[in-house]
Amino acid sequence: MNKTSLSVNLNKVALVRNTRRLGIPSVTRAATQCLEAGANGITVHPRPDQRHIRATDVRELADLMRHWPQREFNVEGNPLHNLMDCVLDLRRSNLPVHQMTFVPDSEGQFTSDHGWSFPADADRLRPLIAQAHSLGVRVSLFMDAEPGLMPGAKAVGADRVELYTEPYAAAWGTAQQGAELARFAEAARSALSSGLAVNAGHDLNRENLAAFLAHVRGVSEVSIGHALIADALEMGYAATVASYLKCIDEGWS
Repeated sequence: MNKTSLSVNLNKVALVRNTRRLGIPSVTRAATQCLEAGANGITVHPRPDQRHIRATDVRELADLMRHWPQREFNVEGNPLHNLMDCVLDLRRSNLPVHQMTFVPDSEGQFTSDHGWSFPADADRLRPLIAQAHSLGVRVSLFMDAEPGLMPGAKAVGADRVELYTEPYAAAWGTAQQGAELARFAEAARSALSSGLAVNAGHDLNRENLAAFLAHVRGVSEVSIGHALIADALEMGYAATVASYLKCIDEGWS
């Protein structure tokens, strides 16, 4: 089993840039520095209101990723909003998108805070997953850590699930930490036994990442944005990415 990959979410870089009309900080320069430091991929979540990542950013990053053929580009969002058109535009231009992460957030939602549910969401997800596959793109479904939901994700054609880790992060350092780790470990085992690969993300950071990976075995990828970008403000991109990669190593040791 391959070690967990680190995908850096650049939404918060774009959020700061959008407060002025100066084009700084640069999203593509941030991506380049993270990739040069060893990040395994780049993640963006272009919301319909363009509060952070914009359609132009997604295209520019996809163009950048052509020069990093061993790294992955993950575009996430709600497939019932703007996600499918965004990725279709890139694939028509022969630009790389390796993974789409389907997230069931509303248009004005502050941040993602829950996963898909089955069988309730099955009928609307199945054709969208098939469409993504026709574009040659892997699909991961953003999911709560509920073991019983994983067979449903597999049944609609998903390749992976991304476990929504905010409940674990909120329990970090409390009496509930062990119970949350056990719950996530069980959800990961259920996903793997259903034939799904497992990603994870939301509020993972340098303090809680290693413990998560040590207990929740078989995680293919973590997508980290807010904490990583906050750390980079103090440490720089290269040192921050190196620090997160060290956390991953510790979790696998």
